[in-house]
Amino acid sequence: MILAHDIAGSGPLLVLVHGITEDRRSWDPVDLTGSSTVVRVDVRGHGESAAAEPYDIPTLASDIHDTVMQLQEQGVVPDGPPIVVGHSLGGIVATAYGALFPARAIVNVDQPLHLAGMQQQIQQAEAMLRGEQFPVFIGGMFAQMAGGLDAAELDRVNALRAPKQDVVLGMWRPLLDDSPEELAALVDRLTAVPADVPYLVITGLDAGPDYAAWL
Repeated sequence: MILAHDIAGSGPLLVLVHGITEDRRSWDPVDLTGSSTVVRVDVRGHGESAAAEPYDIPTLASDIHDTVMQLQEQGVVPDGPPIVVGHSLGGIVATAYGALFPARAIVNVDQPLHLAGMQQQIQQAEAMLRGEQFPVFIGGMFAQMAGGLDAAELDRVNALRAPKQDVVLGMWRPLLDDSPEELAALVDRLTAVPADVPYLVITGLDAGPDYAAWL
């Protein structure tokens, strides 16, 4: 799928990938166009991109690669592997991009990759996620993630979010349906970024020494 996108700036190619339920406008406060050709994408099922199954992480990464390849073939962005930056769910997508396709570097903003704890939380809320209380669960989840955002920025981000039940369930399918062993194997595949590709993790909270050692 060729994703809805915008392009600005000049310099090496940099791709920005937003979090779940949001769209490329979530990056509005972040201006990297002075040093990079910035491509901001809406992942499938979000923003102006088409909603179409499947929503698995490798497919989302492939969509970004297909979009980059088309833009390079058209000559509207620089050739060569991109730097891919992802926030939240976009951090997993960016990581998968680095595992599956050539990349200059990967930046993961605030998305832990050890998903066992998240799987337990999601499975405990399965009935809400699959039922009519889906909006309640999603609203409560994001309310706990406000962090240090001021009121104006929190209102801006909340206004961007457009939770679609089928899209969220598709993206969280491994968390809901896979065994812990299957999920761990999936994480191993999606995080197999080559050793010569720089990989930066930025966390909002201290992930602790155990996570750093695991990563």
